Amino acid sequence: MKRSIYVLALGAFGIITTEFGVIGVLPNISRQFGVSIDTAGWLLSAFAITVAVSSPFITSFTTRINRKLLLCLVMSIFVISNLISAFSANFTMLMVARILPAILHPLFWNISSAIAFKERGAKGVSTILLGLSLATVLGIPLTTFAADLFNNWQASFYLSSGISLIAFMGLLLFVPSIPGDKGKSANHQLSILKSPLLWINLISAISTLAAMFSSYTYLTAYLEDITRMDGAQVSMMLLLFGGMGTIGNWLMGIALSRNVILTARLFFVLLIIVQVLAFYFGGAFTLMVIIVSLWGMIHTGGFLVANIRTTQFVPHHALEFVNSLLTSSYNIGISLGAFLGGVISVRYGVHYVLWGSILLLGITFLLSFITFPKDIAVYEKAEETGIQETRCEHV
Repeated sequence: MKRSIYVLALGAFGIITTEFGVIGVLPNISRQFGVSIDTAGWLLSAFAITVAVSSPFITSFTTRINRKLLLCLVMSIFVISNLISAFSANFTMLMVARILPAILHPLFWNISSAIAFKERGAKGVSTILLGLSLATVLGIPLTTFAADLFNNWQASFYLSSGISLIAFMGLLLFVPSIPGDKGKSANHQLSILKSPLLWINLISAISTLAAMFSSYTYLTAYLEDITRMDGAQVSMMLLLFGGMGTIGNWLMGIALSRNVILTARLFFVLLIIVQVLAFYFGGAFTLMVIIVSLWGMIHTGGFLVANIRTTQFVPHHALEFVNSLLTSSYNIGISLGAFLGGVISVRYGVHYVLWGSILLLGITFLLSFITFPKDIAVYEKAEETGIQETRCEHV
């Protein structure tokens, strides 16, 4: 696989570490600036909302700019914003420092995913998403550890800045120049919105991520309250969950490169089964170790399933724009899932958050059986204008 794709995966590692690394230092920030913990939590929520809102627009406005230049610009902004965060004198300054990279965050995902998909299909995208998986396994714990080691919350931002700087140098040295498409226009890209298949896939992406995060967001609480694990044991389970996720992401890439729709349906069924097992055997310590391992292996593949299902037949000219819609869908799904899981947890108890996830997965599974004629809307137009469709290798 091309070296540039691995560099893009490193960039994904840096970006996700910046986005979620703040979780481990929220109590420190709350005490430092005299704000409540839920107010401090807006450092994460505001980041996600900004990404969801800015994604389609920032991509449309930059279609004619060199893609390497944009990738390097995004990573440089992440380097600087992390340093500003570390030197923030008040909470407002810290919030602004978080919003700045969030505006450009979608550019990296949309461009890198499009590059990887064009180069290596599902396998390429799975490599990019491996950076996401590793960030949850290593990046977030590392930034939290740095803050504890130096007894200073700013250390987490210094580390995030350093990771982003290494990724920036990798992009500068190993990613070739990729000119923007001077022929692209907003109307040309927006023509893809006429496709009902696209909208079904975007709705499926939202429901998939909502299902995943309505339960995963409360996994710690589930392990503490239902499985009766202590803090150290929960930490090990989360590490196991993420570690198995990296393996699952790799396997999902291979499976999707062979049959997208069958793999997607299998993903929904397997995640339903593992969460049913977690519900009925949640109180059994040893069994839950095995279940969490399987859960982590299956869970991470959801990002890849949603991506490949949506982009596999998208024309080249609209690929980055569709990726921008996916980025928004991911963030909407994550926020919606966390909200629904929270409502279920408060009203019925954390044990029942799994059934909310199972219901959403069942609905998404049924959506996968909705089909449309191949010559519908934009795809027919794409063929008439001679635009070659982007397809997964070996699909």
